[in-house]
Amino acid sequence: MNEKLKISVVIPMFNAEETIAHTVQSVFEQEYLPYELIVVDDGSTDGSKKLVEHLFSEYEGGVDTKLLAQPNGGVSKARNRGMAAAKGDYIALLDADDRWLPNKLSRQVAIMQEHPSIDFLGCNRNGEHWDRWLFQKFEQLTPISARLLLYKTFFVTPTVLFKRELLQEIGYFDEQQRYAEEGNYWIRISARKHCVLLNESLVITGNGKPHFGHSGLSSNLKEMEKGELRNMKLGYQLGVVGKIEYFFLVFYSLMKYLRRFALVKWRKI
Repeated sequence: MNEKLKISVVIPMFNAEETIAHTVQSVFEQEYLPYELIVVDDGSTDGSKKLVEHLFSEYEGGVDTKLLAQPNGGVSKARNRGMAAAKGDYIALLDADDRWLPNKLSRQVAIMQEHPSIDFLGCNRNGEHWDRWLFQKFEQLTPISARLLLYKTFFVTPTVLFKRELLQEIGYFDEQQRYAEEGNYWIRISARKHCVLLNESLVITGNGKPHFGHSGLSSNLKEMEKGELRNMKLGYQLGVVGKIEYFFLVFYSLMKYLRRFALVKWRKI
């Protein structure tokens, strides 16, 4: 029998009293219970912190719980604080307005145990399933390169599970990058590690809201575009793509931005 994997779940939280209870409950209801759940309150001014304190005090299951608090410093700083405090061998990230399906961790753990060479494993969300995307054909398990991530961010934060040892080699989220910061981190990891997408939808993000232009950080399309362009420059600096492909990626990103801008305007009509 495979040895049980010890998983630390990290949730950054800021003014999330309307959603955090469902998020935490989705962790407690996992078929495969994690070792610990760490919620980092990023200076909330609503009732989020008291609500989590109540949830943790009432919980009588098998997950160790920890609530950390810090002055508001942004989602990357909060995630980094939680990851630094993690004691599990693997880290799973979750956001305070998202939920896991009950079999999310059990499916990913089964894959990690069957394929120990995988360092970083994401999955799909909101019913997505990929057959092909441009030059990439998708199987149940599809390796994701840093180059592919420059074209599309297939890894979404609440879907990922990775070895904690990556923190020593890759480091943490860039706290200076406020938008598209997860893409920055995934590119740095995938440039050096074995990253794979499990082509199954196991997560509900943002209560099924549109992936951009609706609320939260993704609602600021201009700043998101600046973050994406910064990530493409990072890919070029890391040698993931050459100069010609880099300039093509910048053009491609700007075209996507114009399309997103038009779609958001159309939704408001």
